Amino acid sequence: MREKKLKRVAETVRAPQNREEAEAMLARLGAIQRDRTVLSTALEETLATERARVDAEDLPLRTEAEGLTRGLQLWAEANRPSLTQDGRTKTIRLSTGEIAWRARPPSVKPRDQNAILEFLANTGLVRFIRTKTEVNREAMLAEPSVATTVPGVTISSEGEEFVVSPLTEQVAA
Repeated sequence: MREKKLKRVAETVRAPQNREEAEAMLARLGAIQRDRTVLSTALEETLATERARVDAEDLPLRTEAEGLTRGLQLWAEANRPSLTQDGRTKTIRLSTGEIAWRARPPSVKPRDQNAILEFLANTGLVRFIRTKTEVNREAMLAEPSVATTVPGVTISSEGEEFVVSPLTEQVAA
């Protein structure tokens, strides 16, 4: 069976025919990038203004919501035995919603990793120490001829990248 050849789609972009056209295209690219920066900055300013307006409108609502929540908590704590049927339930169903107590899962918060690791090693509590073993990619890149002899290891390049850097300042023609 014959393999089907993939045809490359013809590009419909204009390519410069000489150095002057290349310089003109690069200048235009710089102008476009500057215009896009102006638009992006204007958008950020608009968003910041709108965010400040919404925050100002939200502040009294947030303050009222926090007060209502705290009031409900005080009432529920004061009446907890009767509301939870002496601790048999953690959720109270009211006609307009629910109030509940949820237990937070335990968490470990180590402060000084090095001191804790040293203490664990010295006291024989090595079961609390995690050892992670992984391939050292940097060492392999430093010695590619040796690294490529390892089964499953290939060292490749992503190819080259074409970079266009127009001047950031507008140049008088």
